[in-house]
Amino acid sequence: MTRGMKEDTALAHEMWYRYAYCRDNGHLQFVAKADQCDKFFAGDQWNPADVAKLKEANRPAITINKILSTIGTVLGEQIQNRVEVLFRPSSGSPAEVAEALTKVWMQIAQNNQLPWVRSDVFADGIIRGRGFYDVRLGFNDSMTGEVKIEQLNSKNVVIDPDAEEYDPDSWADAFITKWMTNTDIAILYGEDAAKELSTKEGSAFMYGYDSVDRYRDRFSQQQFDAYNHLNYYEDNEVRRKLRVIERQYRKLDNQLHFVDIETGDMRPVPESWDRNRIADVIAKAGGTLNTTKKVVKRIRWTTSADNLILNDEWSPYKHFTLVPYFPYFRYGRTIGLVENLIGPQEILNKVSSQELHVINTTANSGWVIEQDSLANMSIEELEQRGAETGLVLEYKKGAQPPDKVKPNQVPTGLDRVSMKTEDHIKTISGVSDSMQGFDREDVAAKAIAYKQQRGMVNLSKAVDNLERSDWILARNVLAIVQEFYTEPRLITITKDSVTHEQEQVEVNQPDPISGTINNDLTIGEYDIVVTSTPSRATLEDSQFEQARAMMEMGVQIPPTVLIENSRLQRRAEIIKMMEGDKESPEAQATEQRKQRAEEAEVMKLEADGQLTAAQAELNRVRAQKELMEAQQAGGPDQQALMQAQIEQQRMEQQMALERERMQQQMALERQKMEFEHELEREKLTMELQMKREQAQVEMELKRQQAEQQAVAQRVAAARQAQQQTATQPAKP
Repeated sequence: MTRGMKEDTALAHEMWYRYAYCRDNGHLQFVAKADQCDKFFAGDQWNPADVAKLKEANRPAITINKILSTIGTVLGEQIQNRVEVLFRPSSGSPAEVAEALTKVWMQIAQNNQLPWVRSDVFADGIIRGRGFYDVRLGFNDSMTGEVKIEQLNSKNVVIDPDAEEYDPDSWADAFITKWMTNTDIAILYGEDAAKELSTKEGSAFMYGYDSVDRYRDRFSQQQFDAYNHLNYYEDNEVRRKLRVIERQYRKLDNQLHFVDIETGDMRPVPESWDRNRIADVIAKAGGTLNTTKKVVKRIRWTTSADNLILNDEWSPYKHFTLVPYFPYFRYGRTIGLVENLIGPQEILNKVSSQELHVINTTANSGWVIEQDSLANMSIEELEQRGAETGLVLEYKKGAQPPDKVKPNQVPTGLDRVSMKTEDHIKTISGVSDSMQGFDREDVAAKAIAYKQQRGMVNLSKAVDNLERSDWILARNVLAIVQEFYTEPRLITITKDSVTHEQEQVEVNQPDPISGTINNDLTIGEYDIVVTSTPSRATLEDSQFEQARAMMEMGVQIPPTVLIENSRLQRRAEIIKMMEGDKESPEAQATEQRKQRAEEAEVMKLEADGQLTAAQAELNRVRAQKELMEAQQAGGPDQQALMQAQIEQQRMEQQMALERERMQQQMALERQKMEFEHELEREKLTMELQMKREQAQVEMELKRQQAEQQAVAQRVAAARQAQQQTATQPAKP
């Protein structure tokens, strides 16, 4: 995007008319719905006019916000599951590059704190019905640019009203409105633009009323007066009072493309590439690439503020920068969870307020008294104190005693309405008592777990659309990476959050020997695989319980597995202490000796088995030879023949017994080795425990010594103070 400014009345008119059309055909209705949903989620659920009338009639207006806890459960379910994105090679692309792209994605996700951004976008979708990411290159940390993923305020994204598909690739255009300071304008679009806009205190254009924002989401919920002349300080540098409208739309263009002669695949040539770079790519392809021009729809990017055009050029990206999330989507209609809970929530508030009003009127229903019959108070005092506990009324002798007015009975079924309303909220949202942890105590744990799983089925579509948005997000990030991550880079990622083990991956690294580029991210086509996995904490709890159960069943599981999946602090240090320093020469030598001893033991057992088998085979051959000789002799040697057959059977039985003995011996040896390893692990565990206890004892001794020293110092200071007091001369 270029820095600059120009006054283009025709383009400004076109921008405004299209913006007004999109705004007035669906977006304003969405903003009204989003505001209402935000208020109900926050507990602001009464119409101010209704509250004023109730207050005037001395009637309560109660708010019992069931929406907050219901939606909180849904948001918690999403937080407990995180997304994992993998890239798989397609159309013969190299597998190692796909693996490198997966790690590049991990680095981008870690830099942008993507899990938190994803949760915020999900919350926008669930509450308002629409959530948006914004994906583009950022140059704050690197001159070469890094992918930046942010959350957009869904009320500031104006969608093509004629769109009817989920994917923005099918939309004609989209608007993003932003509010900037003069400093932001100067950095992005030049000081001339900032100076020109700072002099505007309104516009004579037909869109002047909308060129400056006056209502927006922020910490202060009051009206925003951008041009308050009562301010006695210069606030142009800190107040975001300049509204910028950014439009991304598609136009036809005759664009240059690379063409693979063998496969026919086409890819646009980046706009920033010159002829030499294009020729270099064609030469490296070895004659399999060529170029051609093709009429395609390209993304045009125009930015305006008031009647100034701040930017107007072709977008450097293949896709729109925004990525939507819609929990429920039906041909352009977006639906969240809160909007369908507004009706039941209003009924619950009104019924609860009515119940309280009936109870209040029951406690002070009024009195019927004879004129001038009260002796200890006036009628006005009785009106104020008539509902007090232990009230004593004295009436004049001969007068009629005061009679309390019988209150109206609570309407039958009024209490049932509130219970039905709460059931409606659970049914509509799909969030049951089991999902919120409010099941009865007599319900079995397995039944609760099953009902929690079935409860998530009601949210399957909202979760499925979230994964769909994750796929679009990964696709857009992949396009930016393949387009702009062209120079050699060193990617650093954290492989394990427990041990904080890091891994470095080199991408786009030239190989001086072969002349190729290792892990070239710019080539190849790749499929995107999106899977939802439990969060680290939930997965650890599940893994810990399963591992402990398997150990109780007798399965040989290393203790480090339990430590890794536990909630202990400093797990990585504990694992290292248990395993020892594997990199030290002593540890490596010990490990090598142990491996050689185990290999020698196995080789000895195998050799003994082979020797026994050979001896048995030799005996069997001898028996067969004797049998054959006996058969040839015949006649008188029939008894010898039978004896030879008996001997052969005996030898076969002996061989079978010998094989069984060898197998048992080898099994015993294996059990012995496993038992020794288990003893060694227990020994290490006990040593670790003893070291911990010793460290605690030493810390306790040091603490006691420190306390003793402190006491001794205080005693010494007190004695010194007494001596100084005694030696001072008495005042006359």
